[in-house]
Amino acid sequence: MDQQTKAALKQDKFITTTSHGLEWASENRKSVLVTVALLLAVILVFVLSIVVYNSRSEAASVAFGDAMQAYQTPLAAPGQAVPPGVRTYDTAIARAKASNALFLSVANKYGMTPDGQNARYFAGLTYVEAGQYQQAEDTLKKIANGWNSDLSGLAKLALADLYRTTGRDPQAIAIYTQLAQKGTTTVPPGLAKLQLADLYQAEGKTAEAREIYAKLKDSDPKGAAGAAAAEKLNPAPARAQQQQ
Repeated sequence: MDQQTKAALKQDKFITTTSHGLEWASENRKSVLVTVALLLAVILVFVLSIVVYNSRSEAASVAFGDAMQAYQTPLAAPGQAVPPGVRTYDTAIARAKASNALFLSVANKYGMTPDGQNARYFAGLTYVEAGQYQQAEDTLKKIANGWNSDLSGLAKLALADLYRTTGRDPQAIAIYTQLAQKGTTTVPPGLAKLQLADLYQAEGKTAEAREIYAKLKDSDPKGAAGAAAAEKLNPAPARAQQQQ
């Protein structure tokens, strides 16, 4: 077969393929347009969602910053002269209640953003500081059962402390035990074990506490938790070694 014939065959094949393609496009023009429109709509929704989320995240960050500023506002001692323009609170409870309202506002308005989730956690903490224990427990449980493992660990630790404060040691022990078995980035197992041993110590269960301290000292000899456990087991030599 000569080159001219081959070229003619290729051209005929190209023309045939192109013709079929044009025929298909013509016959399916409506479905093609619908498909393209749907694809463009999906892309547009995706882009708009990102824009809206970023905008809300920025607003949440500003609002959370304002709440944290209130939370860190200094307390004024009785009779203390306060410079003009400097904000203070008379009591820790008053400060906790004021910042709690701000944290709740951020959490309720921007709950899907990272700062909104952080705000809910701090709302739980400020409920505790304000002495509103039931509200604190309800709020911290929401965080503890959430998908954010770092915040969940912190909320569980705060819940355990709340249970200790309100005389519910068995519930605190259950949380400490859970965290000791599977900690998080924010609450490593060693910290949970120290808290559990401290609770046993406070209950007069010295043997159980010393057993935890001893195991922790051996398993983490160079870590902070191991050092703290060693000091609990033998406080005087540990302090003397630190002073050298």
